[in-house]
Amino acid sequence: MTDDTIQAAAPALETLFATRIYRALLAEMLPLNDELAACCRSASEDDAAGQKWSAKNGYPGYTSYSSLDDLPWRFPAVKTLKSQLDRHVKAYAKLQEWSLGDRKLELDSLWINVLDPGGFHGSHIHPNSVISGTYYVEIPEGASALRFEDPRLALMMAAPPRKPKAARDMQPFVPMQPTPGTLLLWESWLRHEVVLNQAESERISISFNYAWR
Repeated sequence: MTDDTIQAAAPALETLFATRIYRALLAEMLPLNDELAACCRSASEDDAAGQKWSAKNGYPGYTSYSSLDDLPWRFPAVKTLKSQLDRHVKAYAKLQEWSLGDRKLELDSLWINVLDPGGFHGSHIHPNSVISGTYYVEIPEGASALRFEDPRLALMMAAPPRKPKAARDMQPFVPMQPTPGTLLLWESWLRHEVVLNQAESERISISFNYAWR
């Protein structure tokens, strides 16, 4: 047996079924972040329906998730943000190598999140959409990260736990710490959570879903 034969018989490792998270810094939006923060705080003070829903559902702060569906119309800065989101969602779809046919990905919903100090948002997914994401407006020191869960976790059954120092792409939970201006996109079936906000002030973000229509 030659050395070439031995080399050819060596074990091979192939990675399948990648889960891709898209991250970008929207430099064009940074000059508008103060205006966006003001819009978010204004909505949190004026939106009685949103305040009621947040209190009823245990959201620690304010979200317009169930109350305001016209933010790009209400606030010019949000309209500008939407144009940026459309561009990056198109780029993400291309990287995913999706065949969209004669349909396209369209913004389905967009909402404000003002998370109080000590607040968190439990693990969840976004049904009935294809791409979900968040744009981060104000992230003070100590503000919470977004943590993603390995979608195979419930199927691992008797598998041993990962080593604490396992590679990032092998971990069952992976946190992503945003900064102001960060945009994150992911597939809507991917379970995620916002961990405890340890900052001394509010963490402000704008989240959204895109549907295939």
